[in-house]
Amino acid sequence: MKRHLLVLLVASLGFALSGCNTSSDTTGGGGDHAGGSGTAKKRIVFLTNGDDPFWDACRTGMDKAAEEFEIETVGLSHNMDKGSEFKVEKQVAKLEQYATQSDIAGVAISPVDASNRATAKALKALRDKGVKVICVDSDMDHEKYRDSRFAYLGTNNQVGGEELGKAARGILPDGGKYATFVGVKTVANAIERIGGFGIGAGDQFESLDSMADEGDENVAQENVKAVLDKHSQVDALVGIWAYNAHAIVRVVEERDIRDKTNIVVFDAASLALTDLPEGKIDAMVVQNPYQMGYLSVKLLKAMVEDDSATIQEIYPSYDPETKSFKEEDGDIYNTELRVVVPGESSPLKAEMFRPETQFFLYEDFKSWLDERKLVSS
Repeated sequence: MKRHLLVLLVASLGFALSGCNTSSDTTGGGGDHAGGSGTAKKRIVFLTNGDDPFWDACRTGMDKAAEEFEIETVGLSHNMDKGSEFKVEKQVAKLEQYATQSDIAGVAISPVDASNRATAKALKALRDKGVKVICVDSDMDHEKYRDSRFAYLGTNNQVGGEELGKAARGILPDGGKYATFVGVKTVANAIERIGGFGIGAGDQFESLDSMADEGDENVAQENVKAVLDKHSQVDALVGIWAYNAHAIVRVVEERDIRDKTNIVVFDAASLALTDLPEGKIDAMVVQNPYQMGYLSVKLLKAMVEDDSATIQEIYPSYDPETKSFKEEDGDIYNTELRVVVPGESSPLKAEMFRPETQFFLYEDFKSWLDERKLVSS
């Protein structure tokens, strides 16, 4: 009798445990199994370079695509992982962890360091395992580690930097001295934006400093103070990552020097969007993280399902026979760029920028955000 009761107890315990959700992932798409099918659900993971409000708009785009393309009906879920903390070693550890998890079907990553060998190795290991890998927002080094991912989609950061430089030149037609502020200098988008800014601004502009803050907003403010203390004349303060914008504004307000310097920035963080219409920022070059998130889910779903038509829709030079690209840069998809200014009194006009770059007054851009229920971009 005791033995019979013991068998029943073990069987009951096993049944109870089998009904538990043991996954640590609680975002994007729900639990571990597709509804009613009994088929284990596979995950699409977006690994950011750190935790920044910029990624909230990206997540909204992911959610929209997941709903529109009904990824749950094919056994897929999605989530965003912001745990890299702008540290290469933490991002590599995340990738290595994914390689041990059988439910990872696709990874979108914004690399902390474009030239990091360990990152490239971890990405290749995922690809070798059959996981679909793309870079978004920032790419791996195209010369050294192109094969560590399938393709890139995101801003053409070189062009974005040039557009920001043109904005500075439009505000300061006689040129001037400037300093740039960014989180991590080794990230590809930082390198390309800073380099592009110099090209767009032109020879009449002189770079005084380029400061990194490792994603710490307090350090970001201290960097601005350090530059202003070191140089008697700084004509333009240039924010390269989203949070740098408000960090610059705060220091300029504290020192009451708005009439002595100009502020041009990348991205439209929520605080910066409050600063802009109040005249505290002269111009923004804004990416479209919503589009990045949306296309990431669309592309990775297509890759998982070997849907060549959808892949070719995004990358026209993709050859499904060879599973490669016919053109040198055919594996790059450039998402939208916008220049946003406070109002009609701005000296900047649409014709100063590339035809592909959309030009917005603040009010019109705010309406665009509101339509998508976004508070930043």
